[in-house]
This record gives sequence, structure tokens and C-alpha cells, in this order.
Amino acid sequence: MRRLLIQALLGATIACVASAGLAAPACPALPPRQPMPLEAMPQSVALSELRERSAQLAAQLDGKDLSASRIVFIGDSITQGWDPGLWNMFFGGWSPLNLGLWGDLTQDVLWRLNNGQWNATLKPDLVVLMIGTNNIGIKSRPDDTALGIAEIIRFIQGRSPKTKILLLGILPRGVEASAPERLVNARVNDLIRRCADDKRVIYLDPGRTMLDATGRITTQVMADSLHPTTLGYAILGGAISARVHQLMTR
Repeated sequence: MRRLLIQALLGATIACVASAGLAAPACPALPPRQPMPLEAMPQSVALSELRERSAQLAAQLDGKDLSASRIVFIGDSITQGWDPGLWNMFFGGWSPLNLGLWGDLTQDVLWRLNNGQWNATLKPDLVVLMIGTNNIGIKSRPDDTALGIAEIIRFIQGRSPKTKILLLGILPRGVEASAPERLVNARVNDLIRRCADDKRVIYLDPGRTMLDATGRITTQVMADSLHPTTLGYAILGGAISARVHQLMTR
């Protein structure tokens, strides 16, 4: 009964906002809840090495005018690790900004964005967001990881309402289709795809392109069944570039 009441109130709020000509709240399918899980709250990483990496990235961005960056990528090591040549080939024309950081969790991304890595000059046309596989690695519950991703979306839209978000499904991990990580990833993706409205948030799942015909991940595509190789990044870039171009030119 309580859940039905909350859903009814949320629906009424969205209707009122729409009738007033305002943007609807981001990701209403995954609303904040009390208490909020750690995955959905800004929290600095626990490991000193990762804190140092985050501080280095923050120092690089400190005081910079980022207004020329028309596209921003946010994520973990998979985002950070783009091959430079492929990065420039697929996205170089839009002065892309890479806010990927090795080891990041959803809560780490929220902390970084809230603590200076998204400054007032950053108003990109598009954010490409892929995060969550490291949460799976520390046994976060899928619904908590998904709520963390929803909170990142709400942060971005709160800071830059005109920015579109291309929300990418978490890539598969584990060699075999039966790997337990695959099932958790799939559950998170099923939840976060509900954030898409095909206007401000667009969902795309490039994961299938990383698999062979039997559903396995080969070492040619992901050497450790998690991080793309150069070939893997070429496949990933090919899987998302058409949608990126469409969103950047319409």
C-alpha cells in the first residue's frame, strides 16, 4: 500500500511538472528512497591509491574553462582506458573530456562530481555514462547500484539541464555466458534502462557486440574478460558512435 501511494504521488508530481512546462524529474522509475544506500550517496574511495588518482584528475581540472567540451565521458577504468587513436577517431571532433577513473564505484563518481570535477563551466551537449561494474565486484545489490546510477543522472541534469545523457549498459564480464557477474550486470541494466525517456536520457546496451556467437568473451576483445583490448575498444566505439553522432547533430 505504501509503495502504491508513493507511486501515485510521484505520478501526480510528474504530471504537475509537465503541465507547468518544466522538465520532469530525472529517472522517476528509480526514485530516491530512505535510507539511501551507500551506492547512491557521494563517498570518497577508501583506497589511498584511488584517492590520489582522483586528486590528480581534480587538480588537472581545477580552475579550467571546460565550456569547449561538447561531450563528456563518465565512468571507471573502462572509460579511462580508451585507446587515444580510437578516442580521437570516434569523438575527437567534439573536444571530448574523459572523466573516467580506474576503480570507481557509483558512490565515487557522485563524490567526484560533487567535489569539483564537474565545474560551473561544464555544459556539454552530451554525457556518455557507463558505471557500475566495480559495484558488482564488491557485491553491491543490483537495485542499489542502479539507484546510484540514477543519482548520477539526477546530478548531471541538475547542473546542466540541457545536456543529453547516453546511458550505456554495463558491459558483460566473465568469460562464459553463465558467469554469475553476467546475471548481476543484466539485472542492473534492466533497472537502469527504465531511466530512458529517449529525449533527455537515451539508453544503449553495446554489450552484445563484445561477445562471440556463443556468448563468450574472447581474450582478443577483453584480455581479462573485463577490460577491452584495442580491438575491444574499436568494437565498442563502432557500437556507440552512430548514436553519439545522431545525438550530437540533432
